[in-house]
Amino acid sequence: MTQYTAGTYDVIVVGAGHAGCEAALAAARLGLKTVAFTINLDSVALMACNPSIGGPGKGHLVREIDALGGQMAINLDKTFIQVRMLNTKKGPAVRALRAQADKIAYQYSMRYSLELQENLDLIQEEIVKILVKGQKVIGVVTKTGGVYYANAVILTTGVYLCGKIYVGDVSYNGGPNGLFPANELTNSLIDLGFEMGRFKTGTPPRIHKDSIDFSKMIEQPGDKEIIPFSYTTGKINREQVSCWLTYSNEETHKIIEENLYRAPLYSGQIKGAGPRYCPSIEVKVVNFKDKKSHQIFIEPEGINNSEMYIQGLSTSLPVDVQIQMTRSVKGLENAKIMRFGYAIEYDFVIPTQLKPTLEAKKIDGLYMAGQINGTSGYEEAAAQGLIAGINACMKIKEREPVVLQRSDAYIGVLIDDLVTKGVKEPYRILTSRAEYRLVLRQDNADMRLMEIGHNIGLISDDRYKKMICKKGMIEKEIERLGSVKLTPNSDTNEKLKKLNTSPINTPVTLEELLKRPEISYESLKELDETREELPSEIIEQVEIAVTYEGYIKRQINQINRHKKMENKRIPEDINYDDIHGLRIEAREKLKEVMPLSIGQASRISGVTPADITVLLIYLEAQKRKRTSG
Repeated sequence: MTQYTAGTYDVIVVGAGHAGCEAALAAARLGLKTVAFTINLDSVALMACNPSIGGPGKGHLVREIDALGGQMAINLDKTFIQVRMLNTKKGPAVRALRAQADKIAYQYSMRYSLELQENLDLIQEEIVKILVKGQKVIGVVTKTGGVYYANAVILTTGVYLCGKIYVGDVSYNGGPNGLFPANELTNSLIDLGFEMGRFKTGTPPRIHKDSIDFSKMIEQPGDKEIIPFSYTTGKINREQVSCWLTYSNEETHKIIEENLYRAPLYSGQIKGAGPRYCPSIEVKVVNFKDKKSHQIFIEPEGINNSEMYIQGLSTSLPVDVQIQMTRSVKGLENAKIMRFGYAIEYDFVIPTQLKPTLEAKKIDGLYMAGQINGTSGYEEAAAQGLIAGINACMKIKEREPVVLQRSDAYIGVLIDDLVTKGVKEPYRILTSRAEYRLVLRQDNADMRLMEIGHNIGLISDDRYKKMICKKGMIEKEIERLGSVKLTPNSDTNEKLKKLNTSPINTPVTLEELLKRPEISYESLKELDETREELPSEIIEQVEIAVTYEGYIKRQINQINRHKKMENKRIPEDINYDDIHGLRIEAREKLKEVMPLSIGQASRISGVTPADITVLLIYLEAQKRKRTSG
């Protein structure tokens, strides 16, 4: 193959899925000349699986991406066809927005964002090789021989690396949705010394809307009051499309059980681990034999097409079994399948080979983000892409990298889990993974992260000033509630009785009353003569801050204690073989991960508190040696 010099950029992004889009936009918006490569321009921001974004943990990520200056939330607000706030009966820590997107509209909107972006080129080409000089990345080579040079390269290849499709006993090399795989880049990464793994994921059949009997299903409408994902989006008035709930049954399970020998996962064809939290229907039937039914959601893929996604029925069973299985479900007796389900197996890079910046430890200037790091989900990919794009720019500009701590954001939890603990299955963010989830709520992502986004250069002065104003309004109202006292008298106690709360015998503030579980900010209206009308988002923050004040303070104290461990830095040139008293397993794990701090070291699987004590004693001894010397 004849090679030729095709171009020179500051940043090259390989892949234009959800990670690639955020990485490319961030780099270009920060003023660097950027190019994003995709195997197919029609696959930019492709939703190969469920066309939904958000939910517990995931919705938190979308809000955080927005607060840092990313694009996902903005495009989602333009293109969603249904939105719901989940877990509204639970505490604010686990409430989360989830939207059903118009799949095609979302893709086109994101692609248009890339095409309009100054400093950004979008090119349809497959990348087959990473160019490295010494231990520094210098560029990439395309399948057609083009050589592109750059100071930083970000790999966001999704599930395309040596992708292989499975439908029953039929298998072939391929990417998602009938697209081509990337078969050559894995070898380039192996040649550079990277350890690779192999995972699998899958999708369900898609069926024609007109072949569904919705009268046999439970309607799942969107919320009457639409809450946008982006802090920049104003009030949205939009007609929403319903989703529908039905269930698998004993007949469905029988069909699956009788054909398990034809399922690639059980026949031994598929070797890679699948996602624990989004398993195929085969796995659910085998692992939960006591359950006679499983939830199945019928979700529209868009306004201008008839495809319906069968959430909960992911499968790689043969086509004839898929037809039987689908038609055994209530309401789907006459279902016409438009796309059959499949499993896809693909290569990924073991993420403990990355720094918390998402830069490779072995190759200077090479970053990785998204499913190439062993994650699943559009939101997880977009979050990594944004951070990788930011840090590539920070490195080129010789500025401090952005490393979010676990106490800063769900993005911090996600990346720390990947680079510190690694993955044994496709990683999915969950609220349960965050130690400080009452502080890391989806409703306060702007106040947590927008200052960082502003300092980076991705949040405008105007957006930042609006956030500061919002913060000031919240603090002012909390202060006012704490200063307004109610005296015990018959009129006050009569009003309290109507609110189903106990009377007062001594003066109390409105803030103290609001802490009562039966009292809301709205219900205090009758007792609050000095109140001014406030936006709903301010009221929400005031209620949460007052109601959960004790819990929030306790969590902040925990954060401050743990920060001491995070601030104890470990020298990059440390030799763990010199530390006597470390167990062999701990020494191996520490050498593999090369943690930056004692806090990170303490989270490595296989490193015990006793090992941390030995490490602390060693570091203190080294410090004394340097001081005395």
